[in-house]
Amino acid sequence: MAEIYPFRDIEKIWQSRWDEHQVFRSTEGGDRPKYYVLEMLPYPSGRLHMGHVRNYSIGDALSRFKRMNGFNVLHPIGWDSFGLPAENAAIKHGIHPEKWTLDNIAFMKTQMKRLGFSYDWARETTTCLPEYYRWNQWFFLEMYKRGLVYRKHGLVNWCNVCQTVLANEQVVNGGCWRDGSAITQKKLAQWCIRITDYAEELLDEIDRLDGWPERVRTMQRNWIGRSVGAKVCFAVDGFAERIEIFTTRIDTIYGANAIILSPEHPMVEALIETHPEQARLREAIDTIIRRIRTDRSFVDTEKEGICLDRYAVNPFNGERLPIWIANFILMEYGTGAIMAVPAHDGRDREFSLKYDLPIRPVVAPVDGCCAEGELYDAYGVLINSGEYSGLTSEAAMDRMSRRAEAEGFGCATVTFRMRDWGISRQRYWGTPIPIVHCEACGLVPVPEQELPVLLPPMERIDYHGGSPLENITEFVHTRCPKCGGPARRDTDTMDTFIDSSWYYLRYTDAQIASAAIDPAKVAYWFPVDIYIGGIEHAVGHLTYTRFWWKMMRDLGMVKGSEPVTRLLTQGMVIKDGAKMSKSLGNIVDPDYLIERFGADTSRLFILFASPPEKDLDWSDQGIEGCFRFLNRVYRIVTKHAHWLAAPAPLPAEPTERQLLLLRKTHQTIAKVTSDIEERLQFNTAIAACMELTNELYAADNAGLDAPGDRAVFRHAVEALILMFSPFVPHLAEELWAQTGHGTYVLDSAWPQADPRYLVAECVEIPIMVNGKLRARVQIPVDADEASVKELVFGVPRIQQLLAEGTLKKHLYVKNKVFNIILK
Repeated sequence: MAEIYPFRDIEKIWQSRWDEHQVFRSTEGGDRPKYYVLEMLPYPSGRLHMGHVRNYSIGDALSRFKRMNGFNVLHPIGWDSFGLPAENAAIKHGIHPEKWTLDNIAFMKTQMKRLGFSYDWARETTTCLPEYYRWNQWFFLEMYKRGLVYRKHGLVNWCNVCQTVLANEQVVNGGCWRDGSAITQKKLAQWCIRITDYAEELLDEIDRLDGWPERVRTMQRNWIGRSVGAKVCFAVDGFAERIEIFTTRIDTIYGANAIILSPEHPMVEALIETHPEQARLREAIDTIIRRIRTDRSFVDTEKEGICLDRYAVNPFNGERLPIWIANFILMEYGTGAIMAVPAHDGRDREFSLKYDLPIRPVVAPVDGCCAEGELYDAYGVLINSGEYSGLTSEAAMDRMSRRAEAEGFGCATVTFRMRDWGISRQRYWGTPIPIVHCEACGLVPVPEQELPVLLPPMERIDYHGGSPLENITEFVHTRCPKCGGPARRDTDTMDTFIDSSWYYLRYTDAQIASAAIDPAKVAYWFPVDIYIGGIEHAVGHLTYTRFWWKMMRDLGMVKGSEPVTRLLTQGMVIKDGAKMSKSLGNIVDPDYLIERFGADTSRLFILFASPPEKDLDWSDQGIEGCFRFLNRVYRIVTKHAHWLAAPAPLPAEPTERQLLLLRKTHQTIAKVTSDIEERLQFNTAIAACMELTNELYAADNAGLDAPGDRAVFRHAVEALILMFSPFVPHLAEELWAQTGHGTYVLDSAWPQADPRYLVAECVEIPIMVNGKLRARVQIPVDADEASVKELVFGVPRIQQLLAEGTLKKHLYVKNKVFNIILK
């Protein structure tokens, strides 16, 4: 019997058989309930890393578990193969993005198969292929028809490293989400999706996402950021244009002492254009802008302001208010302008004290208890507010908002922190925008019958300054679909998050050519039962995904309000105190692990080392321990394989020792089932399987010669193989075959716990040898001394001690302790 089980041969054999017999194929229909297991698809910008292995091992274990429990399981995978990650990797390696991407897909697909992931490869979806991205263009045009897609000129987030625009969700702590480099603002024409039309619904339905982590739901609530208040427009002396602000506290407007603008507010240029000190002001403003762009913490530190020597007029009392520019007002929040009310806002107070602006309280506590000069930011009763004095804050806000609307300078309104989704990217490797620019006709959609607008081949891609597509004459110059005259194609490509917003619907029929999806198949498989991926996608991808589903619902393509029932955000893989990263040199290559220990050991460790939602600390000793465990299982099963293949009925009246193993087996079945089904705690489920393995060794050491011993042992072995098959499928299939089964373990029924053996009829007692604790053993409650002695003397550690000494006597205290005295 081999000391190290032949994992290479075993894994190769079973992967070949699964592939040959298409074991993982799934079809719609039948009488089994459906279950859709979805993991976030990978960027094919390199090899698989351990984060991938963890994510996909979680999904694969659950997929196998559900299939064995009688579900019709959909478990697909694809490739998020457009966009910055793949293109940047291609640039780095000097290879065309298409070749780099497709080569990586082929390599990573091989890695996934080596790991035994049970994907239905017939549903594989690759987003950079025309058969997929033509439907990105179709969706774009459908939204354009309905006014959900529009083009505007404005300031955008620009990454100089990536040479492209980033959506607000892709700016993290003032830097690019990919490389961390500082973001600047650039004025460009951009295509946008009016995601804010769905802001209210996206926010309201967060509370219905009971299967999502509260942390993710909170992040989405904060990102959408609903605020109830009022819009107020302030006239500006000498200018026709007014300054619009949004405030949640219109009741404090009589306490306003200034209007403060973002340095990037579109009206700033006009306000300083005729100023006698225009050059000085422009230089000071540019200095603030540069500091904000390079150090986002600047907005949260000391308040910096510039007075423009211009004045706005408070529409409620006619008071002239100085207009300032300040570092803490950002264009991406609200309107990029505020009214400063220092008596009732801490930030405004700090600014006003620094620049010696007047502070006038206009709201007092209902009970009048507020020290003079003290900040009061709660609701109360209005003072120093003209005709509104004496009103409560709530009543004043209502009356003031109605007056603003009646007189045409404002209204009550709701705003959202979330902005429309800017989807234009000045890159090559993406979905071309299906719009033609015609001097006579303006913006003209490409006719549906001409889709897809194919991404043209390029020998050399110029990535700097503008879109590389602008340099391809045969792509740019075309005819207007409307008038037939000369026209130019749009040269931007779409944000990669477009691709990942609906890919999981395409899995339901990846081959369909006549439509983006087959509604009947989507109706069968949806909603997704569980979606597995990283917390970093909480406010980007997961928000877009929810929006896209609702947009498709409004197109009549899908039904229901939300696409995903349950969300699992798995933790990171940590090594040497940091997330595994090539730049830190702390990565572990999955191929190395597979070659040295096998795919099953790699999967087992990644699932055993930590609960899935927690970070996992890498341990070389841990993976070696998992390898030893699998060898133990292999040895104990193959040792008895010659008779395990012969079925035998369980004894009608099991002995005490047999009852112990039966109870442990069914208690393990109950625990493993509960840990996976209810809590997704694979680590504790695996630990329970390890404990059952120990019991098998104890039973083997005690002897399997009594009538019924082998039947009970075989019963426990079968249960163990079935239960650990979601984690180590190759070894499970091999042992299942060696124990006489002619079917795949994946097609076998999950074991069911027998209630008769779940009653707490056992107790664990310590075994003391010469006064020292040497082991513990499970015994039936109230078992007779002879039965307990047999169990105690069958423990391997006690057998070893007995062989080394001479038994003088033993003493058993019922249900408490077993004492052994050795000479």
